[in-house]
Amino acid sequence: MGAVTAELQIDAAPQAVWDVALNPQRLGDWVTIHRELNDCDEGRARLGFELVQTIELRGAPLKVRWELVGCDEPHLAKWAGSGAAGSRAETSYRLEAKDGGTRFHYSNEFFPPLGIIGRVAERALAGDLPQREAMASLERLRQIFA
Repeated sequence: MGAVTAELQIDAAPQAVWDVALNPQRLGDWVTIHRELNDCDEGRARLGFELVQTIELRGAPLKVRWELVGCDEPHLAKWAGSGAAGSRAETSYRLEAKDGGTRFHYSNEFFPPLGIIGRVAERALAGDLPQREAMASLERLRQIFA
């Protein structure tokens, strides 16, 4: 699939955006493909923080275990995810104070199982869906602060 990137302006301070975006209990409020929070560490997100969520891609549920592998509150969060059959993902949120609010920069790269065969199949099945879902999720996040 390659990397999916998206960004938009949110009318709230970076810390306020961070407090929502990095709160596992709020995933359903803004992440369009989120279906269930299966498990998560206690307390605030921090380096090494882990959570397990079920997402839905093209109608199929997928359980993903995430670890926060980079954390500079309230500016940068880097997640490493692992899923079924050796699939994995890398996601980052970069929050930049800009124009009295926050410029939210999102990136995600998904690595399907089965190497090149998995990448070809994933591209055929997903198309531009990941990009649309990323923008829809960021728009939902922005609406929380509207």
